[in-house]
Parts: sequence; C-alpha cells; structure tokens
Amino acid sequence: MLNLAVLLEDSARNVPDRLAVICGETKLTYAEINAKANQVANALKNYGIEKGDKVALSCPNLPFFPIIYYGILKAGATVVPLNVLLKGREIEYHLSDSDARVYFCFEGTAELPMGVEGLKGFEAAENCEKFILVTHDGKTESSYANVETFQKFIETEPTEFESVTTNENDTAVILYTSGTTGQPKGAELTHLNVLMNARLSDTMYPKKDADVHLLTLPLFHSFGQVVQLNAGFYNRATLVLLPRFSAEDALALMDKYDVTIFAGVPTMYWALLHHEGTQRFDLEKISRNLRLCKSGGASMPVEVLKGFEEKFKTKITEGYGLSETSPVAVFNRYGEAKPGSIGFPVWGVEVKIVDENGKEVAPNEIGEICIRGHCVMKGYYKRHEATQATIRNGWLHSGDVGRRDEEGYIYISDRVKDMILRGGFNVYPREVEEFIMTHEAVSLCAVIGVPSEEHGEEVKAVIVKKDGKDLTENELIEYCKANMASYKYPRFVEFRDSLPMTATGKILKRELRKGGG
Repeated sequence: MLNLAVLLEDSARNVPDRLAVICGETKLTYAEINAKANQVANALKNYGIEKGDKVALSCPNLPFFPIIYYGILKAGATVVPLNVLLKGREIEYHLSDSDARVYFCFEGTAELPMGVEGLKGFEAAENCEKFILVTHDGKTESSYANVETFQKFIETEPTEFESVTTNENDTAVILYTSGTTGQPKGAELTHLNVLMNARLSDTMYPKKDADVHLLTLPLFHSFGQVVQLNAGFYNRATLVLLPRFSAEDALALMDKYDVTIFAGVPTMYWALLHHEGTQRFDLEKISRNLRLCKSGGASMPVEVLKGFEEKFKTKITEGYGLSETSPVAVFNRYGEAKPGSIGFPVWGVEVKIVDENGKEVAPNEIGEICIRGHCVMKGYYKRHEATQATIRNGWLHSGDVGRRDEEGYIYISDRVKDMILRGGFNVYPREVEEFIMTHEAVSLCAVIGVPSEEHGEEVKAVIVKKDGKDLTENELIEYCKANMASYKYPRFVEFRDSLPMTATGKILKRELRKGGG
C-alpha cells in the first residue's frame, strides 16, 4: 500500500519547521505545505472526487503547485499536470483525453494569460466538471462569472487529512507526451514509478542534510517534478522556486540562498556561461556552495560543459530519460562522468541497445536504446495499441539511437523519431504539421528541427502553398502563435514548389535537413 504523498508527509512529520519552499517573499515550512495540501484533499473529497479520478493542474513554479499536487494525491486521485504554455484548443484536448473531472488553473499574467486560455479549454471540454482559478493574491472572489477561486474552494476545510490508501501500481500522475508520433498521449506513471525515481538520489550522489535546490525547470515536466520536487521533498531539502528562468535571476538566487543543487537543460547552462553580468555576483561563493549540477532534456554540448565547469568550478553530471521512464533511466556516476556520455543505467534499471531486428549490438555499434525496470510507465492512458508498440516483451523502446562503449558508458547518437528538442521541450512535428494544414492557403507542410545555438534546435516549417493563394512567413507564424504553445510554433518558414518524397508519398525529411532545412 503506497501513496506518493508520503514524500511530503514524512518530511512534515520529521522536520515540520524546516523551510520547504521559497518563492519571492513567500516562505513555507513542510508543516505549512502539508496543512494546505490537506485542505485541498478535504475539498476534493467533499466535492466528490474519489480514488482514481483525474484532476488537472496548470501552474508555474509557485508554492501552489506542490500544495495542489500533493493534495490531489492525498485524495487518492491522479494528477494531470499541463504545460503552462498551452492554448485553449490544446487544453481542451488534454482535459478531454485524460477524463479530468476538476481543473485547477493559475490565472497567469498579462503576458501569459493562463486563466483566460484555461477557461476556454475547460468550457470546450464537455466532461470536465469544475474549474478552479488560482489567483496571485489568494483572493476569494473570482474575476470570472460562476468560477470559484482556489482560496474559496479550500478556506473552510480542516488542515488534517488521512491520505487515501492507494496501491503501488495505481496511477499517480499522467504526463502528456507524443511518444513516437501523433497527438500527445498520456503516460501513466504509478506511485511506485515516481517514488522509486525520486529515491534514486540515494544511489546517484551523496546525500546531505538541508540541501537547497534551485528549481527553475517547469514543475509540469517530469524532470523538474520528479528529479527536483519529489526527490527534494524526499530528502527534506529547501526548494527555491524560480517561475521563469533567466541567468540573472538564477545567479541572484544562488548567491542569496546558498544553493547547493541545480538542475537544468543545456540551454540554461549556456545562458549561465555566457551571462554578461556575472561580475555582480560572488561566483566564488556560488561555486563553493554548488555541490551538484544535473543536466538532462537534451544532449549537452561538450564545449558548454567544459566552459561552465571551468567558470563555476563545479561539475555537471548528465543523465537521460523519458516521460515514459518516470523520467531517469541512465545517469553518470557522481565524480565519474565522461563528457558527452549520459552514464550508466540507474539502480534497478536495465538498458540494451538493439538493431532493427531487436538483436543486441556490440560495443560502440549504434542501435535503439531499450529500457526495462521499475521506471517504465504503466502504459499510455486509453491507448492499448500504442502501449504495446512501445513496450515489447517488457522492454520500452525509446526511439532514441545510441551506443555503449567498452566501459559501459552510454551515449546518445541521434533520434529515430522526428521529435524536435527546443530548449528542453519536446516538439512533435506531426502535431504542428496537422495544425498548419488547417490554414486555407497551405497545401503541404513538413516540420523539421534546425540547429540553434540558443535553444539547441528551432522549429522550421517547409510549406507548399495552394495554387492562387497568398501567404507570407509572418502570417503563418502569427497563425501558429495564436493557437499553440510558444515553444511549438515555427520561427522559420520556407516556401517551396514541392517537397522531396519517396515513391509511396512519404516526405523525405532527411533531404530537407540535408539542404539546410
């Protein structure tokens, strides 16, 4: 019998007065976070949420996220975290596909009107019953008609709650990912999946009492949610939340709060390395306190790794995983990292590299990375065929190509799938292509990734226009920008008379990439 909320409850029981979260001027102890989460659980139970029900959450890196996240778990429900950049059309899809009954949505800002987009999505999702607006200032009155605020929802609820007993194989979280192709699919992660991944810190690096994490990776993503939030709460650490990454703000918080652990995607390390204002901070102090830097989400350029380690006198340890692996499957051993390598399989996980026939390849030969162990998801929600295609004979086929050297270190070589990694976010070309094809002037479209120094990869659309139709690059970009998350829409557009294809009509994206996109 296991409920992931034990990560919060155990720390609240043992170190109740320790700071759990710092965000701006807000500082909350483990006891305070636990009490608020209990109010959420009571409110959900009183509303009628039962074990196994789905509850969605759109919230940036603010104290509301862990409070609501653990409250949902305590109630025995499944958390469905949504990317905060999604637009109404995308939110409706996620709410409907996940069968979410309740939707907590932060109101956002003028630049990122999450509440506006969230309400649009909710109103279009026929089976989602309740929309709860999370406001900046905790006000009880909503700015929208017939919409209850978070504070109103929980204000009369008791701060004690006995968590609903869940089984280890019950679904704790549904994380949306496209896996290989098509519309996003919900990867079902069990309580055991996530708990085991959070506890991998025991074997990956030395534990210290009262670590301070800087958490700027989005909490709706598996990396920030499991590797920092859940692992941090398991280790009774203090989490300094940064809702939106900037090198200036990250360095300021490292300096102010003596941060000991930082995790980021390569573009964050690139920004920290090249930030012009570092002289305003005590780099010697930052380096002295920063005992561990973790990188994932994309391959780390060796030059960025070397430059960062030289400037900050701190080692970066790389790892690898997928939403479908909860997420960590491979990680470099502490103090034994090889530049360019993602390391070794973590405790309790096996990795093999196979050819197109499923046969393991020899050292230094490339093949598809396959993973087996406690980290592998339960499956894709309501998609039995997709699950069977991805998990075969107990092995999850990652779609990534890699190799293993003679010492056992694993390296990522390429990706089987066409997925684009932009700044650590997965962009799935088919989803973008399908939307672009809804434009009345578009006849054919192929979306590819092109190299970007800042983001690793950038999204590019190659378009064939319909005869007699006019369409400019800016018009298409604005069309996409208005209807999809900011990391998805193409920044580059190229118009062609035709696209290279196979005899069967499949677009040859490799030919597009060869020609510089």
